[in-house]
Amino acid sequence: MCTGQRTELVLVVYFCFMQKRTLRKGLEEEMAEMMAEAAIDSNENVLEETEDLGPFESDDGGTFQQIMNLLDIIDSESPKTDTAGACLDMRKTLASVIITEKATTEPLVVMNALIRCLQVPEISTKRKVNIYNILQEIIQQEGELEERCVQRLVAIASKEMRETPEMEGYEKAEVASDTLVALSRNHFSLVMYELQHHLKPLNLTDEFVLVTLAKLANGNVFEFMPYMGITLATIFTMLRLANEAKIRQVICSAMETFCEMVQFYLRHLEDSVYPVMTEEQFALKLFPMYRYFMTVWLRQHNPEVKLGVIKSLKPMLKLLLPNDDLREQVYDYIPLLLAEYQGGLEALFITQVLRQILEMSVTTNTPVPQMQLHTIFTELHVQVCTKVPSQHQHSSQNLAEIVRCFIALARSYPRELMKFFFSQMEMSKEAIRVGTLALIRAVVSADEPRMNIRTIYMAVRVVKNTLSDTRSKVRIAILRIIGQLALSGYQERVKGWGLKYVSVQLTISTYKLTNRRDSLCQRDLEEKMVHKVTMDTVKILTSSVSGMTNEFWVRLLCYIMETDYTDTLTPICVSLTNLAERQLHSDDAEATMAGKSRRVDLPVPQKLLARLLVLMSSPYKGEGRGIAMLNLLRTLSQSIAPTMADMWEQEIPLLVQYLEEHTEFTWNQKAWEDKLIQFLRHSLKKTRGSSWSLHLGKELNNQISSFDSPSLEKGFLYRALGFTLATGLEASKVEVLLLELLYKTDYSNDFDREGVILCFGLCARGQVKTVLNVLHDFEDRIQESEQSWQIGAWRKDHPWRREAVKSALMVMYSCVASYCHPQLLLSHVDSPITAKIIHHYSSSCQNISLKMAFMKSVVQVTNAFNNINDLEDFQYAQKTALTGIVTAVIRAEPTDNLFSPVRTMAMDALSHLSKLKPFYSTEESSELMDISLHSVISLQPPREDNESITTLHVDACSALERLMGHLLQRQLDPRGLQEMVHLLEKWILSEKEWEREKAMKLHLHLLKIYAQSTGVCIPLKLGQFGTMVGLIAPCTCDTHRRTRVASTNVLSALLDLHASQTCSLWSTAKEKELERCKEDLRGTDLEKIFCASLSIAKVVCMEFNCDEVVSLIQKLCENIGAMDLQHDKASVTWIGAFLQTRVKDLEDKVPEILGAILVHLPGVDQPEVRRLLIEGILLLAHYHQDIVLTSLLRQPLPMESHLMEVWLAVAENVSFAWTMLHGLMSRLQSRFTPRVNATSKADVWRLASVDPLMALCTTHLLIQKMDQEDTLLGLLPELLYTLLLQLASSHRPEAASPVLKTWRLVHTGPLPEELNPQRITIKSMQLLCKRIRSERLAHALEEQAVWALLEDGGSFLEGVSRLARLCMRHVEGYRQRLSELVLRGMDSQVLSCRVSSTAICLMSDPILHQEKLLKPAVLALEKGTEQDEDEALRVLSLRALGNMALGAPRKVKQYRKLLLEKCLSSLRGPASTSVTAEGMEALAKILAELREGDVGASFDSISEQCRVFFDNESELLRLKAFILFGRLAKMVRISKKHFFKGEVKKAWVPLMLHCQDPCSNTAGACMATMFQCVHFWGWKSLESPLGQSDASADDRMAVFQTTMCSILTQKKPAVLYSFLLETMAYVKNNLSRIRVAACNLAGIIMTQMSTHYLKKLDFPALRNSLQELQLDTDPGVRRAALETLKVLDSCSQYWLLALPGGMS
Repeated sequence: MCTGQRTELVLVVYFCFMQKRTLRKGLEEEMAEMMAEAAIDSNENVLEETEDLGPFESDDGGTFQQIMNLLDIIDSESPKTDTAGACLDMRKTLASVIITEKATTEPLVVMNALIRCLQVPEISTKRKVNIYNILQEIIQQEGELEERCVQRLVAIASKEMRETPEMEGYEKAEVASDTLVALSRNHFSLVMYELQHHLKPLNLTDEFVLVTLAKLANGNVFEFMPYMGITLATIFTMLRLANEAKIRQVICSAMETFCEMVQFYLRHLEDSVYPVMTEEQFALKLFPMYRYFMTVWLRQHNPEVKLGVIKSLKPMLKLLLPNDDLREQVYDYIPLLLAEYQGGLEALFITQVLRQILEMSVTTNTPVPQMQLHTIFTELHVQVCTKVPSQHQHSSQNLAEIVRCFIALARSYPRELMKFFFSQMEMSKEAIRVGTLALIRAVVSADEPRMNIRTIYMAVRVVKNTLSDTRSKVRIAILRIIGQLALSGYQERVKGWGLKYVSVQLTISTYKLTNRRDSLCQRDLEEKMVHKVTMDTVKILTSSVSGMTNEFWVRLLCYIMETDYTDTLTPICVSLTNLAERQLHSDDAEATMAGKSRRVDLPVPQKLLARLLVLMSSPYKGEGRGIAMLNLLRTLSQSIAPTMADMWEQEIPLLVQYLEEHTEFTWNQKAWEDKLIQFLRHSLKKTRGSSWSLHLGKELNNQISSFDSPSLEKGFLYRALGFTLATGLEASKVEVLLLELLYKTDYSNDFDREGVILCFGLCARGQVKTVLNVLHDFEDRIQESEQSWQIGAWRKDHPWRREAVKSALMVMYSCVASYCHPQLLLSHVDSPITAKIIHHYSSSCQNISLKMAFMKSVVQVTNAFNNINDLEDFQYAQKTALTGIVTAVIRAEPTDNLFSPVRTMAMDALSHLSKLKPFYSTEESSELMDISLHSVISLQPPREDNESITTLHVDACSALERLMGHLLQRQLDPRGLQEMVHLLEKWILSEKEWEREKAMKLHLHLLKIYAQSTGVCIPLKLGQFGTMVGLIAPCTCDTHRRTRVASTNVLSALLDLHASQTCSLWSTAKEKELERCKEDLRGTDLEKIFCASLSIAKVVCMEFNCDEVVSLIQKLCENIGAMDLQHDKASVTWIGAFLQTRVKDLEDKVPEILGAILVHLPGVDQPEVRRLLIEGILLLAHYHQDIVLTSLLRQPLPMESHLMEVWLAVAENVSFAWTMLHGLMSRLQSRFTPRVNATSKADVWRLASVDPLMALCTTHLLIQKMDQEDTLLGLLPELLYTLLLQLASSHRPEAASPVLKTWRLVHTGPLPEELNPQRITIKSMQLLCKRIRSERLAHALEEQAVWALLEDGGSFLEGVSRLARLCMRHVEGYRQRLSELVLRGMDSQVLSCRVSSTAICLMSDPILHQEKLLKPAVLALEKGTEQDEDEALRVLSLRALGNMALGAPRKVKQYRKLLLEKCLSSLRGPASTSVTAEGMEALAKILAELREGDVGASFDSISEQCRVFFDNESELLRLKAFILFGRLAKMVRISKKHFFKGEVKKAWVPLMLHCQDPCSNTAGACMATMFQCVHFWGWKSLESPLGQSDASADDRMAVFQTTMCSILTQKKPAVLYSFLLETMAYVKNNLSRIRVAACNLAGIIMTQMSTHYLKKLDFPALRNSLQELQLDTDPGVRRAALETLKVLDSCSQYWLLALPGGMS
């Protein structure tokens, strides 16, 4: 025990001691308290209860009460809990200790107290048992006690022992009995007296009295002897009274003890002080009991009583059998004993008694009566030969006892016994014969005293009588007897028949085992046992029998050379070794003769050596045959090869030592074979220069057919043959042997094929040219070619297959390359070796076996180059061809299952090929990696119970790792690493978890290779680190645990690589945080997994520069949607973490980041992921608004759903949406503001051009989705103005180009109809007006059809004006701001802005005048009127100037000169219709606010310009001209009356004609103006307008015209004549209505014209004009012309009549 253990033990003991002291002290204190309470009445109560128990001490000082209390503790029940129970057990122990220790000081008091406790009425059995146990302890420690106390205790215990009811059990009686026995050690007389008092003759005593007496006898032998006689005599008188089984068992047990004590007493008589009682006296007293037991009790049916009787007989017989007189009487009761074998009693006990009697008969030389022999023989023999009953538990011990009985009988009655055996052997039953032979063997093996020669002779005769029995068990029994005879020294008795029998059995068993069926049956097992026993017998004979016959020697040698049952070899070799050693060291003639015979009959040395070498390749078979064969070789070394003898003497012991140091479980097959090959090589060196090795090769070749395939022996045989032939000197003979080997090989047998291949390879080490010649010769002989393949003609027993031979030939060539000397390899490797391999594979069916053989060949050939030191200039010419074949094989392998190692071998072949020149290019390496990855990673993992497929799967993954590692090492730079990651990416993002797991593990493996190979030498490309991390980061939240763990390891490797290349150091806190996160990722809680991944992102984000962050985010976005939701959430989690941490540093990278997010956002299907990505965009926008806004607005149209979601998220944040709306309006208005130069990066993005349509769409979306109307109301002027500008610009030619530019980025067709800028703008304004929630405004807009006007390209400016006017009218508080915006727009350099602003300009509203904005407005409008390049601007400017009369009529006079000048300019110059019309309308509005004098000289110009447009083709101009002329007519006063009267005269014909203008408005305006000008003629009759009558307007006009013409005829006929001429000019007017009116008016005038003026008419010309109208397309014109022509004709006739000559 070490020091530490001792110290620990001392501490434990001390602790227990202290605990006991504490408990004991507590108990003593408790006892003291209890005593104080019960001291007064304790004695009185107990005395009252025990008055009949005799006097006690009057005062015990409270001891009784203390003991009662302590007994209460001892009797208490233990609780169920372990802690409380242990504590209570300790209290019980201490209570008992207190009582016993108190007894050391006051034994009498304590004893009396305990005795009083025993006598308390109704005391429990448990308490009594505890009291007796305590009393026994006190008795043992005190020794002799006060006699009075002892007497009382003896009386009480005796009473308890005898009177205990059976129902209460025997526990109380047993402890009482034990108490009496304890008292007997010092008070034997008192106890013995008490017991003898209750042991009375002829009176059946209590059973515990007998039990206690037996205990007393056992514990007090010498004191009990004086009472032994009377005790036995008294017990004998009770035998007839004992009828119950229980008392009989007690008596038998007591008698067994008494007899054993008597024997002890007799052996130690010299130690006795009592009177001596002789053995004979004891025997005489015992024999009556023995007789009664045998005759009465043994015949009872109770098995327990019988067993008790049998057990008691053994000690009885030890006392009875030595007595000569009584012995004979004991023999008489043997039949009764034998009869008990037929019962159910255990036979062992009966046989033990019988063996005791028989052995005593031999010892005393008083044999049992001969008449009882047959019964004894039969009963014992039956038990040996029959099956033992199942209830007998001691059958093997019983057989041993029976054997001893037969040995005793053989010594007393050998002849009778052998006759009995002979009679039993004559029976044909196998069991009887086997049992008899086993007994004979036992008799023969008995060594003391030496058996009589006669007995052995008779036993041999019995055995010889059964030699013809062929049953296995009988043969085994005979063989064992032969071996036992040799071992027991009776060698001479077995020399003849015994050796022959053993030899025959060896032959038979070997033959049967060699030719047994594949499945073992019972018969085979029995035969195997026969063989084993035979071998054991051979060992015994060869080691003990001298002068073995030559026949036996030769037979054993033949077994070694011929037998196929190798289990016999070990004992045969041992036997041969023993015989050889004995013969070598023997000097007698027989040994010499045997030695000569041995030399003559010894096999060929090479044959024996070949046989033993091959068999030694499995040295632990057959009970360790290797050592036996080595010893045999060593012994026969001089006979086998004298030249090798010395070397063998040194080598063989070392081989033996190796085998002895190992077992079949610890040895190494290859190491042992290497030792044997080394032994063979050293041996062959001793025969160098001779043909010894060639002969050995022949013998080895001959041995091939002797072994099965597969077997270790045959495998070693091929190897040994290859080594042996490699040392051969005669190449021609070696070729013969090799060719013979090729022909006799079964190529369909994999083992034989591989063995031959190995043999050829080993042979090539020394005979490469010979081997290649043999292979070539073999191919020629079998006529191998592409068209013919005639294999199988030479061997009918092995129908070769083309594929098997081709695969063998391929591997043979590669094996030759593998074992070939390096100096010779380069000259043969390309041709013929590799060329032949490719040829054989290409010309085959290319099944799995051929593919495997080809791959194996490639690997062997490429490995062969490793042995060559200098390969700098060597180019492997066949590498390209081999690579093509291998890759084709890999491609052909199925990707959904794995049933062969072909792809594993193919990838290994590529790995080896990659090391040879010419090296693979980058493209070739990538292709090989891609092919291999697809072939392996896509394989589904096999089930766990499919071990073979699992192994194939693991091997394939390992091969892929090796190949990828080798190819990566050929390009150890960032490009090679990136290419590798690119190839792995699709597998890392696979939907199948096993593909992700394998890809991640491969990534880690290759990354480690890269880091270890390059380190910090070659830094990664910019962004490459972020890309690789972005690929791996989401996998930290993979659903597959192993993939998560692998991804964290990959991240760690990437971070380590980055740290080493950037010389950055990781803090301890970061490392600990990463480790903690890795542990969390191993769990299954999804929330913890995401938290851990987020923590990793936060830890590593500061290690990234801005470019790496961009590449990381781009990669994360790119891979969103590639897998499941969990992967996508992890990606956006990382994006969010990086943006939150680094957003301020990423100003220059925002467009790239935003672009990456927006590009991949449409492909995101999960709302949660989309939301997180959009939050990232909003985060960027919060810190970099201009950049984000510009980038968003540069997205193509139509607006995708993902972009719409971004803006919806913006709209959710009202304040942010307000800011973004300002930015949008700024972008929209930037087109209408002067271009400024950027002074900062923010200005660059703020001033960058964007698609206005996108901005409009975004604005519409924000207006639609913003929640608070107050915000929109505050932005109303800006929004309304901006939208109106956009609406105006949408009708401009330049509006289409920006939209189409962005549209054509992603689309080739036209822009969708709904994405019209005009429609979007109008929708936005409608939505804006709706969100204002002004019902009056909405009603007014609908009532005035503003939206319809806005949609129409011709009226949108009117709609703009109306919209602005209505908004100013119904939305209070924003007029000034809108006016300011309009004025600013009117000064814009952008034409469309000026046009739209002018359209919005509310000159009709007094707001401009009120806000003192009129003057700048007028100045701006003045410029607008001067813009000749834009018609709309001039129109709107003129309109606005005209509206000034409505908004600021008092200011018209102030600005009259400017107003009149700008309006007149629109009438004078070449202007469009709309400009001229708008100018005339404006003049009409202005003139309405001026007087005649205010107009001045402009009046004449206005009038003159106005008349110019009366006959204009434009209805609008005609209308405006008539209105303006009417306005002039209204304002004419005195100063301009004369002038205007002339103007009216000039304008009268057009006025009368255009009253019938095809345009009703124009006709109405003309008629109104005409009647306004009538008063200038001065004729009251014409001033009244056309009356209301039933006549049509044309008729009424005709009446007016007739009246007018008649007045003119009377008053101014010349004017009427001029009117006719002017009217006739209108018959060619473009308007048909005017032509009709002109015809009608001409007719009226001619009708009213005077004759004077008629004669001035050119009638032919008029007629021609009217006749031309007959061809007019309008029938009305034709009718009117016809009527006028009639009038003309009538007028001409009238004129002719009026001539002086009349018609003539």
